[in-house]
Amino acid sequence: MNRPSEFELHAFVDGLLDPQRAAQVEAWLRENDGDAAMVGAWQAQKEMLRQAYGGSASGPEPDVLRQRLLTTGRQRQGLPRLAAALAWIALGGLLGFLARGVVPAAPADDLAALPRHAAIAHVVYTPEVRHPVEVGADQEAHLVQWLSKRLGGTLSAPDLGAAGFRLMGGRLLPSPDGPAAQFMYEDKGGQRLTLYVRSNPREVETAFRYADQDRVGVFYWIDGGYGYALSGALERDALLRVARLAYPQLGGR
Repeated sequence: MNRPSEFELHAFVDGLLDPQRAAQVEAWLRENDGDAAMVGAWQAQKEMLRQAYGGSASGPEPDVLRQRLLTTGRQRQGLPRLAAALAWIALGGLLGFLARGVVPAAPADDLAALPRHAAIAHVVYTPEVRHPVEVGADQEAHLVQWLSKRLGGTLSAPDLGAAGFRLMGGRLLPSPDGPAAQFMYEDKGGQRLTLYVRSNPREVETAFRYADQDRVGVFYWIDGGYGYALSGALERDALLRVARLAYPQLGGR
């Protein structure tokens, strides 16, 4: 059996494959520890989003996948490493990844990784009351200079005041491509948005794309040297208006 595409692996996580193909992907995962660990990490991320925002998550849960993988071929060499990796992922959750500066890497051409990582960071930090950001908006110049230096370019924190959102500050985050930045905004009602920025070493570009990551809407695009993702629990049209406001301020053409 040929290796499932990254699209198919994501579809497996989201429960979108037909039963026959899903069974084939499961068989592949039982024989390929690396892909199984990666899929387990994606499922752990998905479960964290589901728990944070409620609702049902489609696709096999992390515990289900782990059980399926461990009930077949228990004596295979390398399976203990897989079991340990998946157990650690399920136990530690995404906070463990972020605390250690590790985010499960996606393939080079997998744009789905950008909104996923942005939504996860959004879910982790927007509920914070006392420490939602590392550097506050009162030090905006320092914040932008610091994050620009870490990402190796020139960043900016767009002014979203016309949409009713003020800058709260930002923080440094890990990503598969190195350091990433998160800018956080809040409106008068306490609604928060985050702008996630990471480098674009593959020099690809995309127009606006939309992803619904378990009730977190994400408009994302890649332009110039960076990938951008604006995340929030807003209606799609409302989030698009904010993204269009930010886009030209970030060098969008």
